[in-house]
Amino acid sequence: MTDKKILKDIVKALDSKKAQEIKVIGIRDLTIIADYFVIASGTSSTQVKALADETEHILSKKDVAPTRVEGYRGADWIVLDYGSIVVHVFHSQTRDFYSLERLWADGEQIDIAEFLD
Repeated sequence: MTDKKILKDIVKALDSKKAQEIKVIGIRDLTIIADYFVIASGTSSTQVKALADETEHILSKKDVAPTRVEGYRGADWIVLDYGSIVVHVFHSQTRDFYSLERLWADGEQIDIAEFLD
């Protein structure tokens, strides 16, 4: 499965559970960590878990599993590592505090509209 198809599934899964401020940042030219960061937030720990669960569920149906999942117990910041794509699901206050978008501002801002057709 291509990165673009995986990104589309991730964005659609997050959107289906009413994630706030979904952002996709291309970071391939900035780091070897991954090619893309997907950043989204929820307004409660329950919603943060639901967003992560839905993302995993949708991708698992296509035989795509994360290599690592971190932060699920606390549900302030859950990280789903799909190798070339890393999904960050934040509680909205935690997202404001860490401000990953600002840290990765030099990355390519991908318009998610292409994934929500």
